[in-house]
Amino acid sequence: MPGAGATRKAGFSRDKRIHTSAEFEALMRGGTRRSKSGFTFFYCARPEGPARLGILISRKHAPLATDRNRIKRCIREAFRQAQAALGSIDLLVRPPYGMKASAVKVDRLRSSLETLAK
Repeated sequence: MPGAGATRKAGFSRDKRIHTSAEFEALMRGGTRRSKSGFTFFYCARPEGPARLGILISRKHAPLATDRNRIKRCIREAFRQAQAALGSIDLLVRPPYGMKASAVKVDRLRSSLETLAK
């Protein structure tokens, strides 16, 4: 039964998120930029700790909030599946414009994330 004492290995807890706009900006300016499968990744290695994720999505990507939220859920799910392979990394993901959320996109994004770690 999940409760206050339960821990999950592959969750998306607070320590696995990039929080502040300063962290976002620093990663966009100083991180490595790579595009794969239409996604744009900004990433930088960290000395230690879990992989952290930030998502860059605007109304240009999807005008409806429900579509943006679906896309964010897909990105978070792909990150959850690939975070063990990522190691200690800060990662920003920008999806392609007009993306539709689907299981196929999650698989493509997960495989792209796993290749970033190599």
